[in-house]
Amino acid sequence: MSDLAIGDKAPTFTLPRDGGTTVSPSDFEGKKVVVYFYPKDNTSGCTVEAVDFTALAKSFADQDVVVIGISPDSVKSHDRFVSKHELSVILAADEDHAVAEAYGVWVEKSMYGRKYMGIERSTFLIDTDGKIAEIWSKVKVKGHAQAVLDRAAAP
Repeated sequence: MSDLAIGDKAPTFTLPRDGGTTVSPSDFEGKKVVVYFYPKDNTSGCTVEAVDFTALAKSFADQDVVVIGISPDSVKSHDRFVSKHELSVILAADEDHAVAEAYGVWVEKSMYGRKYMGIERSTFLIDTDGKIAEIWSKVKVKGHAQAVLDRAAAP
């Protein structure tokens, strides 16, 4: 898991995003940024998480908070995911998982006895100074987007 702690400077990044442009937390100076890492587009938990963040998009915007979802999927995959589920959150493609590694969420996982590397579902709240204000590790999807909004809205 991440060596990052609350109060640390958040690792910076610029990634390709849905729609064919790029995204970086520095694009949103003066705003809080939620960076959520998820394993794969169009899988059950990841879809629920993206749909939940989208459902709260206006509330996040009202609090001057930007939400960026990151997975190792391609921009083309993100575009299909956004279109299929009418998502309004920014989705960034971390195909070489360098950003996931910088945040400490690219970890060894195990399924059916098989070990492999993948994303540990995690969320980071970055404050207006670019520092980590909150970390959610091993996220359970149900109610997560609301919990992040509640924390992001707090002073």
